[in-house]
Amino acid sequence: MSKISKILIIEDEAAIRRVLSKILEEENPDYQVSEAEDGLQGIEKIKNEDFDLVICDIKMPKMDGEEVLAMAKKMKPEISFVMISGHGDLETAVNTMRLGAFDYISKPPDLNRLLTTVRNALEKSHLVVENTILKKKVSKNYQMIGNSEPINRIKEIIEKVAPTEARVLITGGNGTGKELVAHQLHEQSSRSKFTLVEVNCAAIPSELIESELFGHVKGAFTSAVKDRAGKFEAANKGTIFLDEIGDMSLSAQAKVLRALQENVISRVGADKDVKIDVRVIAATNKDLRKEIEEGRFREDLYHRLAVILIKVPSLNERREDIPLLIEHFAEKIAQEHGTAKKEFTAGAIELLKEYDWTGNIRELRNVVERLIILGGKEVSKEDVVLFASK
Repeated sequence: MSKISKILIIEDEAAIRRVLSKILEEENPDYQVSEAEDGLQGIEKIKNEDFDLVICDIKMPKMDGEEVLAMAKKMKPEISFVMISGHGDLETAVNTMRLGAFDYISKPPDLNRLLTTVRNALEKSHLVVENTILKKKVSKNYQMIGNSEPINRIKEIIEKVAPTEARVLITGGNGTGKELVAHQLHEQSSRSKFTLVEVNCAAIPSELIESELFGHVKGAFTSAVKDRAGKFEAANKGTIFLDEIGDMSLSAQAKVLRALQENVISRVGADKDVKIDVRVIAATNKDLRKEIEEGRFREDLYHRLAVILIKVPSLNERREDIPLLIEHFAEKIAQEHGTAKKEFTAGAIELLKEYDWTGNIRELRNVVERLIILGGKEVSKEDVVLFASK
């Protein structure tokens, strides 16, 4: 099924509005075209309706096109704008692009150029909407479940720290949810419209970590058959999450330190630098102070990373969150399996609250799934004794 694209034409000359509407409607029956005769009317329509694309004249009475563009982008930044003008000059074109216009076309517009620009602008607009929907789904996967004092304290810190550019070092045991904290910091930051790139430093062999992080040029080593950008470049304008940073080699640590100090990286085998704009969030399950004492971690890098320290509590330190976590996992597992959600009895929940959760939230999730699969119509205390034993 084709997607309807809603297009608004803001133009003070009625004849031009009619011609543009006719051209677009004849080009594609899925183009749903609306009109506004001046900037104020256009802004009113943008407020009250959702458009995929606005084609806007620049010189208009009441409110000119640049004002419309600036105001509309504040209200609905996802809308694509194509600006048109019979008084075109380079400065105006540059200014509208700086304000967020997709393109600028002089009057009278070349028909082929106009239609191509409209198609491209709509494609971009649809991608932005799809990415927003996807981001919301991703955000749901990275919710921080719980109302315990330690979790509420972390939520408060995230709220204060996320909008800043401060680097954050997240500590805590395996399975405590350090990656959830990293995702929340990114999602609540001004960088959320760009990428969050995750790197598990423990999963990459030490001889490949530098290439993975900083990229390489063709011929830098035996298997480098072409130039390749690294994770820092992929995260440009966004955030890089260096998980298990305590497992990173000392030589890679030196390069990360330089990236933090100078905002530049160099690909393996390259003789020129690449400028980057990346926020760094790191996490570790190790005691980095001890690693520093034993010569395995650079103290200067530690101080660069640990501007803000967030310690994620173990599940044993937040047992009061276990009922909420069980509820959350039971719902997710039912969705994954395509089955009805299975309830846990009060006795089952109380018994699970008493367990020693050495594997933290990850272990609890596995146990909940096991009980849902092996337990009765509702998960009872007896099911927990039978199937959740350590």
